Amino acid sequence: MENILVAGANGTTGKIVVDLLNESQYFTPIAMVRKEEQQKQFTDKNIKTILGDLEEDLSHTVKGVDKVIFAAGSGGKNVVEVDQEGAKRLIDVSKIANIKKFVMLSSMGVDNPEAVNELKDYLQAKQKADIHLKNSGLNYAIVRPGSLNNNVGTGRIELKEKLNKRGEISRADVGQTLVKVLHDDVANSSLFEIIEGDVLIGDAIDKL
Repeated sequence: MENILVAGANGTTGKIVVDLLNESQYFTPIAMVRKEEQQKQFTDKNIKTILGDLEEDLSHTVKGVDKVIFAAGSGGKNVVEVDQEGAKRLIDVSKIANIKKFVMLSSMGVDNPEAVNELKDYLQAKQKADIHLKNSGLNYAIVRPGSLNNNVGTGRIELKEKLNKRGEISRADVGQTLVKVLHDDVANSSLFEIIEGDVLIGDAIDKL
């Protein structure tokens, strides 16, 4: 069982990821949260937690960790400090700790932030975080979903390095994708976009 640090575990997608990891036969989740009161929801399920603030030193959060999923976000409140610099801080300490894979939840549109004016600052922050990860020397998977919704997951997606079209996808299917790319035999040093589709998640990732 590999220990997986989930940054942003208290978020909507983060909680889905933690639950999927907790059900997995391969991975053990460590839920990284910012506040003590956020720990109980996980400890009640016997899930390990660790306190970590993306705006502070994070070196303690990666001790004993094999891989990382970054699913954190500021919700637009503090995009530079959290979505950009927070991600970079966690990437840097992961590098020092020889983390085996860093999975980044990114977003479609990151490669052209100016095209979506209302999300420009957020997309620019995510772009800088993605570039930092690609240049870090870490093994990585950068997952860029379309617009997120709370629909029931279908277990099927459309996946390409560049889809060249917009679309939606459920947080449930994004969570499944993030967990699937943790495996050693897929999605190494890879970057791709996903929306809802017709191909089973496992099959789509295996074809990368």
